[in-house]
Amino acid sequence: MENLNSRLRNYFFLRRTLGNSYLGLLQYFLNHRCFMRSELPEREGKSPKELLTGKAHSHWLELLEFKRFQRA
Repeated sequence: MENLNSRLRNYFFLRRTLGNSYLGLLQYFLNHRCFMRSELPEREGKSPKELLTGKAHSHWLELLEFKRFQRA
């Protein structure tokens, strides 16, 4: 539980009140964000969803139907 609180604490200062929509978006973001580092090498560069399903997915912004900015 302490690990979860320490991960979420960084996002709570952004808003005074936390509604269900904000928590839902935060949950979605954290489940689709790739791990930058891990004790297990097979987890690096993969998101929790990819590890659970075993299938790769596109960028989380594209999953929300936004277009990613591409530098020319």
